Amino acid sequence: MKAEYINPFYKATKDVFQLMLDIDTQKGNIRMVEDMVNGKDANVALGVTGDLNGTIVFSFPKDMTLQMIKIMSGMEIDKIDSFASSALGEVANIIGGNALTALTESNYVCDLAPPQIFVGGCKSFSMANEKGLLLSLATPIGEFDINIMLKEK
Repeated sequence: MKAEYINPFYKATKDVFQLMLDIDTQKGNIRMVEDMVNGKDANVALGVTGDLNGTIVFSFPKDMTLQMIKIMSGMEIDKIDSFASSALGEVANIIGGNALTALTESNYVCDLAPPQIFVGGCKSFSMANEKGLLLSLATPIGEFDINIMLKEK
């Protein structure tokens, strides 16, 4: 796992949050994770294939998720339903696509698998003995994590 994979995901997240939500995103702690990923109330997993293989997991707390949906749709909701899950998956998909596009500048050609959304009781995920980097991010509406588990083919 190379640290150089983090910046495209951070920049893509910062850009997408600014454009779609008008929210600033600040980089927090970065640390190694191994085997298990600690999730939050709403988690989106994106599979990556190509020159890099692995998984990206975005983990959001419930309150932040609901606030994001309110900003994007103008609708007040009180639970993470199928509409909220779909919107969250799309945000993660856009971030992932932008990050992989940026990685082409380092000569990596990759594709994304459709997002998988896990809501509620999934508080940790086994990543099959993979090592990765956890990037914590802070916004005015909450803190969330991006787990980046990628390795070269």
